[in-house]
Amino acid sequence: MTGKTYQVIVRGRFAPLDAGQRAALLARADEHDVFAARFTEEGTVTYERALLGFTFRCVVRATADDAEDVVTGRAEALAAAAVRGLGAGHRDLTSVATDLDSIKVRQRGR
Repeated sequence: MTGKTYQVIVRGRFAPLDAGQRAALLARADEHDVFAARFTEEGTVTYERALLGFTFRCVVRATADDAEDVVTGRAEALAAAAVRGLGAGHRDLTSVATDLDSIKVRQRGR
C-alpha cells in the first residue's frame, strides 16, 4: 500500500474567551508567533496578540486511497486538540492540503 504525505494548514477562530483564557494565551503569545510555525506530525499553532484567530500547520500521512477530505479531517481534529491544549475553544475551521509528491522544486541556474 503506497502512502502519501500532505502539508495541511488549518485556519480557525478562537471561541469566545473569558478573561483567564485571554490572559493565558497572551502570556504565551511569543511562543506561538509565526516564526515558531513548523510543519510537523504533531503540528504547531500560531496566533497573533489580537487573539482573533489561529493557524495550525501539520504533516498528515495518508494512504493513496484517502481522499483530501479525510486528510483535512485528520488535520482539523489535530488542530482542535492543539487549541484545547492551549486552554481555548475553536470555531470556523477551514483547511488547505498540499500533496508533497506534487511539489516540484526548481533549482536556480548559477
